[in-house]
Amino acid sequence: MTLTLDGILARALAGRPPTDDQARALADAGDLQQLASAAARLRDAGHRDRISYSRKVFIPLTQLCRDVCHYCTFAHPPRRGERAYLTPEEVLAVARAGQRAGCQEALFTLGDKPELRYAVARRELEALGHPTTLSYLAAMAELVFRETGLLPHLNPGVMTAKDLAGLRRVSVSQGIMLESAAERLCQKGGPHHGSPDKRPAVRLETLRLAGEAAIPFTSGILIGIGETRAERIAALLALRALHEAHGHIQEVIVQNFRAKADTRMASAPEPSADELVWTIAVARLLLGAAANIQAPPNLSPDALPRLIGAGINDWGGVSPVTPDHVNPEAPWPELRRLQQATAAAGKTLVQRLAIYPAYALDGDRWLDPLFRTPVLQAIDAEGLARVDDWSPGEAKRPPADALDPWPDFPATPVGEEFDRILARGRDGAELSEAQVTRLFQARGAEVARLCQAADGLRREVNGDRVSYVVTRNINYTNVCYFRCQFCAFSKGKLSENLRGRPYDLDAAEIQRRSLEAWERGATEVCMQGGIHPEYTGATYLAILDAVKAATPAMHVHAFSPLEVYQGAKTLGLPLPDYLAELKRHGLGSLPGTAAEVLDDEVRKVICPDKITTQQWLEVMAAAHRAGLMSTTTIMYGHVERSLHWARHLLRLRRQQQETGGFTEFVPLPFVHMEAPIYLKGCARKGPTYREAVLMHAVARLALHPHIRNIQTSWVKMGPEGAAACLNAGANDLGGTLMNETITRAAGAEHGQEMPPEAMERLIRDIGRVPVQRTTTYGKVPQERIVASFDAAPMREAINTPARRYERTSAARELLRPGLAE
Repeated sequence: MTLTLDGILARALAGRPPTDDQARALADAGDLQQLASAAARLRDAGHRDRISYSRKVFIPLTQLCRDVCHYCTFAHPPRRGERAYLTPEEVLAVARAGQRAGCQEALFTLGDKPELRYAVARRELEALGHPTTLSYLAAMAELVFRETGLLPHLNPGVMTAKDLAGLRRVSVSQGIMLESAAERLCQKGGPHHGSPDKRPAVRLETLRLAGEAAIPFTSGILIGIGETRAERIAALLALRALHEAHGHIQEVIVQNFRAKADTRMASAPEPSADELVWTIAVARLLLGAAANIQAPPNLSPDALPRLIGAGINDWGGVSPVTPDHVNPEAPWPELRRLQQATAAAGKTLVQRLAIYPAYALDGDRWLDPLFRTPVLQAIDAEGLARVDDWSPGEAKRPPADALDPWPDFPATPVGEEFDRILARGRDGAELSEAQVTRLFQARGAEVARLCQAADGLRREVNGDRVSYVVTRNINYTNVCYFRCQFCAFSKGKLSENLRGRPYDLDAAEIQRRSLEAWERGATEVCMQGGIHPEYTGATYLAILDAVKAATPAMHVHAFSPLEVYQGAKTLGLPLPDYLAELKRHGLGSLPGTAAEVLDDEVRKVICPDKITTQQWLEVMAAAHRAGLMSTTTIMYGHVERSLHWARHLLRLRRQQQETGGFTEFVPLPFVHMEAPIYLKGCARKGPTYREAVLMHAVARLALHPHIRNIQTSWVKMGPEGAAACLNAGANDLGGTLMNETITRAAGAEHGQEMPPEAMERLIRDIGRVPVQRTTTYGKVPQERIVASFDAAPMREAINTPARRYERTSAARELLRPGLAE
């Protein structure tokens, strides 16, 4: 069936790319504005308002080449007095300059197999100890990575399967420009005559082999070198077919020819801006919404808004330190200018790595083992570049530009769709999974708008009071037989973490700490610990009895859903019956820990033998029905993505609607430094600062009006970070803690206690009113408040050694509920 242009565009916008015949018909499409408008809409459907770039350093390993493209000034014959190859020292000097300038990509560009044409190339390679240019390239890519951490992207030309496999081991991505699928351009008089590596079939074969090798690959077309529009479409269709077969073409570049002096094509006409816009638009329509389409900004510096309007979503690599050696007459735009142009077009500039986000997030498939950990630890939850060096728990100030990398420029306008989501959240309507995810993806001006909306809602719900509780953490044992991959607290032969000495507090020490906390003004003791192999449900009852015997008026906030579940199972009691027993022995409320991320896709990675999402929710529902209130948490920033955060929040919201027992939501950013999963190279470095602040803001909107209190963790966020969260939807500063050990064991540096004096100073410094609260947000008796100020120093805590668990394991069969599902 023959479709009109309107029909082809409607089909593309509905997610059905044009067929090959329909694509070929676009060669005659004359309405440029209609094409560009449809392409821009399609781009927005896949990439919203984002335009990405990579901060790179350009390393021209050799400018000798066996090919003689008639438009190229990068490649040249050997020159007297010039080396054929950069030396290792020269390569590292360029790379280190890029490292100092904040680059993350090392782009290696070079001529194709010069040793097949030039004796000087063969002699230098021999002196360097390498048989081929590709062998030397592999060595230099690995050298740069190991010495600087820059991620290599390699453009070495035509390759065999063996070549590709060898270079995959030393790079995160590779590329070859198809340039054109027109064989006639290789004939006499054509721009590729005399260039055997520019034959389309040869280059397409390299692209096919790269797909079979699962290499993230860059390709593209060069327009204005004598090809027709139909031939451009043919090239794009060839790339589309390869990507459909292998999924490996991470970006398609539409590059416009620039005439260069001292070349055979010095007087050839350059393609017009309209021709470039037409080609970009057609590329978008053929390749679809999700494709990454790039146009080099330095080749069209006066047409950047038009390029965005035609459907690109990427500017490519931009270097703050090296020129574009392929187009030396066209300097890179300064990044601030690129940001200005991007914002003027209503888009947000975001930084990526050499490897695009979708591929970075699936490193097991697309990356050699050498790069999986470095890439994982260089990205955020969306696979974009991690652009700040802040991590939860580290004693450093949050970066000033972490929430807005371009604070000196006019903000990109926030879209109507984003504002509609904010309005729904403020109105208390349940947001969809996609809408919550969208809020977590906020960048640039959206971050400020989201934080303002959350803070305004906080003011409506909680006023200007910031609450906190005077509490003592008592972690009664660090012996645990579960193997949670994120936990640096648990010790013993049965745990994942074997560092440190295992302990198991006796009743006398628990009582001493409880009494000391009471004397220092506490209204609560918060008690949790590892799942000790010898603990049963009776152990937890005995702990409650010990605390209540020493401090009858103390509120006991204790036992995660995992401990409750394990305790009930070991006694053979139904959950409601065991919870009733806990309550009878003095339990006042439950901490909402062990939630981690309430999505079993994530839990199978970070805590496979722990209780499942459904089991966690069942314990909480039973506790609420038994009259026990609880907090709820999320531990985020390790292996999960923003989609999982959205699912977690919505599951909490729905649970709260049913049982109403959650007093607060507590975001707990992952502290990575000593966590086993991080030390194994399998986790990110916690959330970025932007992600950490957004968790509080999005939670305020997504949980409204059912969970009224959002807490920020000073021990993980630090004082400055906690203050930022209090201005982004949070209204509670948590507990004074007295003995914080779990986060400290993971490497946090923010101390074990924030006394009331420091709490209230922080709160007043941001213009808010401090107020002490009870665990369940009640009023604190005045005598407790008085006792909490100017409290005596704590005596040294005694951790009763559990020497048996330094060397041996228990014989009793152990409950691992997560593995039973």
